[in-house]
Amino acid sequence: MVTAVEQLIKLLDSQDAVWVRVQSHRGSVPREVGAWMAVFDQATIGSVGGGHLEWQAIAQARALLAGKPAVGLMRYALGPSLGQCCGGEVFLEFERVSAQDTPGLQQYFQAQQAQWPPVALFGGGHVASALVQVLGCLPFQVRWLDSRDGIFPETLPANVCTEHSEPVQGAVAALAPRSRVLIMSFSHAEDLDVVAACLLRQRVRDDLPFIGLIGSRSKWASFSHRLTERGFTASELAQVICPIGVPGIAGKAPEVIAVAVAAQLLQSITVT
Repeated sequence: MVTAVEQLIKLLDSQDAVWVRVQSHRGSVPREVGAWMAVFDQATIGSVGGGHLEWQAIAQARALLAGKPAVGLMRYALGPSLGQCCGGEVFLEFERVSAQDTPGLQQYFQAQQAQWPPVALFGGGHVASALVQVLGCLPFQVRWLDSRDGIFPETLPANVCTEHSEPVQGAVAALAPRSRVLIMSFSHAEDLDVVAACLLRQRVRDDLPFIGLIGSRSKWASFSHRLTERGFTASELAQVICPIGVPGIAGKAPEVIAVAVAAQLLQSITVT
């Protein structure tokens, strides 16, 4: 999967671009601060919101590429004059960039990615593989773990790293603070051990805002009984979400489950 950043860096090797970034905004707007678009002579990468706002930004950027004096920052009111009804206003920053700016851009993107919420994904099966492809397009830092050798694909999204851990639950103690944990290993026994390790960490550190377990209500009933026997309380068990995925989405195909789980993770960011 080639990311937008990789496309930008590659094209900059052969031609200049104007990097357009949402610098600030007021009111209702289509994109957040930091959203960006790179405008080349015959191509664009990324988006600052679409519609007439984006068309005008592209026109302004290409005028700068053609030699028009730099403007730096421009204000766009998202009203009738733009054919949009958001009602807010966006301030776009325009900067001409070339191959020599690549190191600075890479540092900027790395700093942005370092602020993304961490996700720990336990299990390398079909659902996890589908989920990794979805999360590869979203603002998460994904740590993908399995106890088996040779389970991970050779090609991964840029925001995903893999790790072999045996026993797999041993990795829980070293997870980044505020990790969202997703548990979907090949083994119910491993799933149970990972859940238990997460709950033990919660007792001490209380820094895992989302613990999601793949499975049915009957699976969770069985797990709840076993975890209670291990000494966990009802309030501790209530921290685990099972089944995972936003409710109301039918279908059990890996890709369907992946979309439902990714949506739930995005909701967890908004809530916490």
